[in-house]
Amino acid sequence: KAVVGDATDAETLRRLGASSADAAVVSTGADITASILSTLALNDLDVRELFVKVVSSDHARVMHRIGVTETIFPERDSAAALAKRMGGNALLKYVTLGAGFSIQEMGVPDSWCGKTIRELALRQQHEVTIVAVHDVLQDKIVASPNPDSILRDSDTLLLAGTDESLARVARLN
Repeated sequence: KAVVGDATDAETLRRLGASSADAAVVSTGADITASILSTLALNDLDVRELFVKVVSSDHARVMHRIGVTETIFPERDSAAALAKRMGGNALLKYVTLGAGFSIQEMGVPDSWCGKTIRELALRQQHEVTIVAVHDVLQDKIVASPNPDSILRDSDTLLLAGTDESLARVARLN
């Protein structure tokens, strides 16, 4: 259920049924005061999971002190992902999953073309795992690909690993 109302007013939230919600998302643009008051009101109504869009590191600090489940910093996260992509021209997408751990999509390095996933021993050699292979020509994605699959230059790879391992692999292209 999604509703719209003055989320800084606990009574409005109660009337809209927020007290029975499992989770809430607070996204008030750049209005930090409204964000804090809304979050406090939802906390007072015992909403268990609170996800809050923040606009600065100080805003995030306040939200963490209040006890939110997660802060979302879209501008910072988008800038970081763009910087990763710009830093290595082989990267198509980059998603941070947690501290020091990410997933990236990249083209198959020339030195990997024509080889099987097993032959490359990516876990042992590069400390990354292929989560999926995207055959761009057929627009077909294979999750958990067969280790005997042969990689082609028309494929892209979805790789998971530490940020350092992924950065090393991205430099292969």
